[in-house]
Amino acid sequence: MSWTKFRNFMNTRWGFFTLCAFLFWAKTIFVYLVDFHLGVSGIYQYFVLLINPIATTLLIFSIALYIKRTLPAYLCLFLLYTANSVLLLISVIYYREFTDFMTINVIFGYSSVSQGLSTSSFSMVKPQDIAIIGDLIVVLILLLLKKIKLDERPIVRKQAVAMTSFSLFFLMLNITLGEIDRPQLLTRTFDRNYLVKYLGIDTFTVYDGLKTAKNNQARSNADSSDLNKVISYTQKNYAQPNPSMFGIAKNKNIIVIHLESFQQFLINYKLNGKSVTPFLNSLYNGKETYSFSNFFNQVGQGKTSDAETMLETGAFGLPQGSLFSALGTDNTFEAAPAILNQQSGYSSAVFHGNSGSFWNRDNVYKNFGYQNFFDASYYDTDSENLTEYGVKDKLLFRDSVKYLEHLQQPFYAKFITVSNHFPFVIDSQNKTFKAADTGDSSVDNYFVTAHYLDQAVKEFFDYLKKSGLYENSVIVIYGDHYGISNSRNLKLAPLLGKSSSTWSDYDNAQLQRVPFMIHIPGMTDGKVLDTYGGEIDVLPTLLHLVGVDTKKYLMFGSDLFSTDHSQTVAFRNENFITPHYTVIGNTIYENGTGNVVTHPTDEVKEKIDRAQKKVSEKLALSDSLNNQNLLRFYVPEGFTPVNPADYNYKNCYGKLLDLEKTLGNNSKSLWHQNGDKSTLNDYETDAPEVDNSDFEKDNLESAKKKASSEASISAASSESSSASSDTSVATSTK
Repeated sequence: MSWTKFRNFMNTRWGFFTLCAFLFWAKTIFVYLVDFHLGVSGIYQYFVLLINPIATTLLIFSIALYIKRTLPAYLCLFLLYTANSVLLLISVIYYREFTDFMTINVIFGYSSVSQGLSTSSFSMVKPQDIAIIGDLIVVLILLLLKKIKLDERPIVRKQAVAMTSFSLFFLMLNITLGEIDRPQLLTRTFDRNYLVKYLGIDTFTVYDGLKTAKNNQARSNADSSDLNKVISYTQKNYAQPNPSMFGIAKNKNIIVIHLESFQQFLINYKLNGKSVTPFLNSLYNGKETYSFSNFFNQVGQGKTSDAETMLETGAFGLPQGSLFSALGTDNTFEAAPAILNQQSGYSSAVFHGNSGSFWNRDNVYKNFGYQNFFDASYYDTDSENLTEYGVKDKLLFRDSVKYLEHLQQPFYAKFITVSNHFPFVIDSQNKTFKAADTGDSSVDNYFVTAHYLDQAVKEFFDYLKKSGLYENSVIVIYGDHYGISNSRNLKLAPLLGKSSSTWSDYDNAQLQRVPFMIHIPGMTDGKVLDTYGGEIDVLPTLLHLVGVDTKKYLMFGSDLFSTDHSQTVAFRNENFITPHYTVIGNTIYENGTGNVVTHPTDEVKEKIDRAQKKVSEKLALSDSLNNQNLLRFYVPEGFTPVNPADYNYKNCYGKLLDLEKTLGNNSKSLWHQNGDKSTLNDYETDAPEVDNSDFEKDNLESAKKKASSEASISAASSESSSASSDTSVATSTK
């Protein structure tokens, strides 16, 4: 195209439309690559990234094509272009401060306003941002100087409709391409990074707006009377604690170890004559551990986040998507960290080597009442230290010590491992176990990564014993959900002594068992219990062990040690399992044999119907509690509702050090008990990534450097906020 033809085209409405669309696409891609850390890898993901701004840009800008009058049409398009550019700039600034994307609630200051853009945020504007707003000025000048002339000819309506239709078609194509690479992208929404990476910032904003509207509708229609059924159910199904177990771990530290994708069949399992998890086996069978052989995961699409929801709140995840992602930012919770802190003075922390925004944890944990969250930003994230989902397990445990030792005791600490995550890949230098040979790489390598996780847990236990934390702690170990999916169980079947030809839904259900162990040093009557239960039962069980009665809290599980405990285990899809039967849809299987009960007796029918009704009721009431945010209407006696604004995870380490200084000799941290010296040298690991000779120095210096840096940022933010506050006060006084 010659320059004359190009200039003539730019002086048409279609030309101006194309110019605005191209410029916005270009600066969006610039922002993706320079400012947003989206974890893009491979040609396919880069291709999707390059095309994802196109559909929504064309769709939004096409609104101006329907306007006949010249000046209003150009003005409308320029304003849409400007508004989109401003949103992009604000999103960049917000991301720089919070490493997350703005939601509709943040934009409109609803509930999350305290997490929004503060005055100090604008200090994060960088010279490169001229690429986002500079073109606006240039285009405006070109219009004013009439270098871009206004075309008085309106766009033919059919052409406008064609552009809108093309935009919608392209949007569906974009969504399809995203779903191909990341199935259930929209239904699970486990990380906003993924939505932006595959669908674009505008699509994410629209999607979040629709989701927010749906949630707000449910909330607006709710009132305190909706709580009555929930209260009635939880009180009716409350299980009195076992007197012999209640309070046996009172005032002990609680350490929760989350075994990613870890299934029960791995315990005591030998592959080619070698134990896959020798250390976990020793705990499971030991006299200091209460282990449960019939403990099931009860997660839905939220997977790991659903497991955390149940363990922390005593309520189920959602029937679709993740509660963490969909409701976690704004819902009211009465969760373990807050209950333990208010009832027994526990401090709290989570250690997880992935991004804080993954599963929206950085917002949800504040609503749970977690005082500290050590995410990937607190660890060495060099590529050799990472798996696809975060810091390798041996390094997570080892590098968390420098933070753990400064927690005030008693503490409630959770470690979320990631190395045993699908597709179960680990580098060759960390492979010390021979893979299986089924022909399916994910099944074969599952045993390799599980063995690595077992070694990591052993190293951490060794540290606990050497450092002195072990004797004053109760260690809870659980698997969050299945690792081998139903579609791959046919490959797994021969390794379990089963035939793939006779494998059934019953077998799939049995493999939903995950380990659950409560290890209490000093106990001598530990054993393997055959009680049926699931993740929904963990919170009341744990709270009773540390002497906190759960009767006043709204929980849908019950104490596993109680004689009143219900052994009907509900799955998220309303299937269920009892000590005698497994019910999948309308099919009843007999436990043990796996035989289908084709002609159940009236007595069996009555039992199954009663159990099904209870399962459906329990799940429905939990959904009502969460979707309508009913806990905002319910405050148990002696409980203070959590204010998420009280928590900031930017400088957790520095705050722990400051607290120690403030407490002085009254500090109850391990560091202080060790004579104000680190216990890092008590940690021994064979992780090849670690140079043990320089271990303590490197870890302490990196942690202190981060604390100092974050403290400076926090101080600057506080000064800015203080100035803003002073201005507001002065204004109101006038």
